[in-house]
Amino acid sequence: MAADALLRHGSVLPGLGLLVVLAACSPLAGGPADVPVATATTAPAASFPVSDQHDRIVAQYGGVYRDAELERTLARIVGRLVAASDDPSRSYAITILNSSSVNAFALPEGYLYVTRGLLTLAADASEVAAVLAHEMAHVTADHAAQRQNQALTAAIVDNVVTDAVAGGPEAQIAVATSQRTLASFSQQQELEADIIGIRTVARAGYDPYAASRFLAAMARFDLYRNAVGGEEVSEADFLASHPSNPQRIALAVSTAQTYGAPGTGEVDRDRYLAGLDGIVFGDDTAQGFVRGLDFYHTGLGIAFAVTPGFSLDNTQAAVLAVGADGTALRFDSATLRAGETLDAYLRSGWVNGLQTGTIRPLTIAGLPAVSASAAAGGWQFRLVLIQVGQEAYRFIFANARASAAFEEAATVIPASFRILTPAERASIGPLRLSIATARNGDTVASLSAAMTGVANAAELFMLLNGFDTATAIPAGTRVKLVVE
Repeated sequence: MAADALLRHGSVLPGLGLLVVLAACSPLAGGPADVPVATATTAPAASFPVSDQHDRIVAQYGGVYRDAELERTLARIVGRLVAASDDPSRSYAITILNSSSVNAFALPEGYLYVTRGLLTLAADASEVAAVLAHEMAHVTADHAAQRQNQALTAAIVDNVVTDAVAGGPEAQIAVATSQRTLASFSQQQELEADIIGIRTVARAGYDPYAASRFLAAMARFDLYRNAVGGEEVSEADFLASHPSNPQRIALAVSTAQTYGAPGTGEVDRDRYLAGLDGIVFGDDTAQGFVRGLDFYHTGLGIAFAVTPGFSLDNTQAAVLAVGADGTALRFDSATLRAGETLDAYLRSGWVNGLQTGTIRPLTIAGLPAVSASAAAGGWQFRLVLIQVGQEAYRFIFANARASAAFEEAATVIPASFRILTPAERASIGPLRLSIATARNGDTVASLSAAMTGVANAAELFMLLNGFDTATAIPAGTRVKLVVE
């Protein structure tokens, strides 16, 4: 909100596409001998229905993640699900998106999308099957078309009611009621897809309890990320389009019970992990990535560090950080016009409340830079712009008041900006999952000690591997480790 108060025109860090919210769900947004499978695709095949959204989705989610073995693993899972589905004649094309977010969704034409982040979180093939079966259920139940109709209905209700009562309290109450009705219907779609998906998973010979396990894993992963990032965990909004996790987990368990006791069906863990070995974990270095207090972007050849107390988040649109005192930081970039100076760009009108008397020239890492202050919307801002070629890299700090800590952060953090050397760019690589085999006496503590580049390694190890307690791990168990 602070950045919105300041910026008249937003910019995007090169290499990070703008994220557009899709009319799709979050996972569960989301045996038998192998069946001839649908082909995992990274582009529409000539015989597959063309979607005008496919290329846009791929671009918005960091491109396609290419891994032939992993694609074969997913195609095998999809093939089993299609054969067991309510409509085995329907074709699907699955694409792995190069994003660390945990998400999956589908388009009506039969395009299935799953993010790299979701695949790293899933403990076995049955959990991935549960996610994909849920998304396939949205396709077969024609939920996407229903959601489009809902959105149109909501807009009509908004306009009609507001016009009828001149936008007074009655209009607000009526519109809120219509939104609750529509949100409830969307929740029913999610629950319906859960039930259809679990039925499909069970028919395909997978563990029907996989859906409840993965829902629980997502809830734990959210808590882990919030704890690591220092963010407060908030309750779900009442108008959220998805039911709460406890509600969905309870329904998933009760639905699975109709197909047998726990332990029913195949989890196919070892073969799934074999396909997952070596997958990038977290941010891809080509898109910029966070290591503790440091941000690196090897594609652009830049880096900077935040001060202790800040938590960093590399989003699709910008790098964001929040300090312990409430200071917010946005780091992004804008392209300068030919011959345009930083001073001229700063005065060009994109900053609300710019205090022109505070503009000062600087030199940071041998590069031309400029700093300034602004005040808008009840917020205090400090801006530092650094020029690299035709790019102006922008540090934008915001706080409700100009405290000493705020001023220090706005000085120290931009001063850490630097250009990576060729050797650094070549040596810095992404984190990856490595599949290891537990030996006699191995525990969560001993195995997680081998993980690098992550916070609270033991908790993350248990999350990634579906372990609930830090107990001994049977020898021969295949496990995921995060390594550099």
